[in-house]
Amino acid sequence: MLTAILVAAGNSERMGFDKLFATIAGKPVIAHAIRAFERAGSVDGIIVVGRENRHAEIKTIVRDENFKKVRSIIPGGKDRQDSVRAGVEYLDAAARYVAVHDAARPLVTSEQIERVFEQSRVHGAAALAEPINETVKRADTALLVTDSVDRHQLYAMQTPQIFERQLIDDAYRAVYADAVSVTDEVSAVERLCRKVLLVLNDDFNFKITYPRDLPLAEFVLTQRAAKPVAN
Repeated sequence: MLTAILVAAGNSERMGFDKLFATIAGKPVIAHAIRAFERAGSVDGIIVVGRENRHAEIKTIVRDENFKKVRSIIPGGKDRQDSVRAGVEYLDAAARYVAVHDAARPLVTSEQIERVFEQSRVHGAAALAEPINETVKRADTALLVTDSVDRHQLYAMQTPQIFERQLIDDAYRAVYADAVSVTDEVSAVERLCRKVLLVLNDDFNFKITYPRDLPLAEFVLTQRAAKPVAN
């Protein structure tokens, strides 16, 4: 029913090392991301799109963690959109819905995935997002403030972003036909004048971008693990 594409082909320039294989809460970052989709009941298959020189490590993680839903590990492209396109083109013909998730978001939960999927089935497209609560300013190239940005109805996009298969197919076909760049799948779908429902997130799901993010992610995972299971 739902196939997940995990994008894991970035070069981690801002980290200085491959963040996806950094250890948090005893496991590599990428393992936490895969596990959430492994546990999500709606997900029947996972495609990992990664750099070819890390495929052996990903295969080892899949084997050691006994992940059953990882169907394929395929090469990524130069940019993120190239990697997503590679995943979309690799989909099984029977796939009806497609989830795209950044493997650098290890805090995603199965519950978040299911909430987004439920809305994608109603609206054809849905994405996890978080309201922007900070004051937002616009600055010039010298970093001098030029004006304020009204944060009302502003949202920071997250993943997963989930779509009907035909919709994401059409969106990426148009992106490459028009030779444009997009930073996420919602941007690609917007170009087709299709609406995407935002599923508001009130839990941690930040992307590992800087070294400082690793201990924070470790803390969040440790706190979750320590929570008593509700009866």
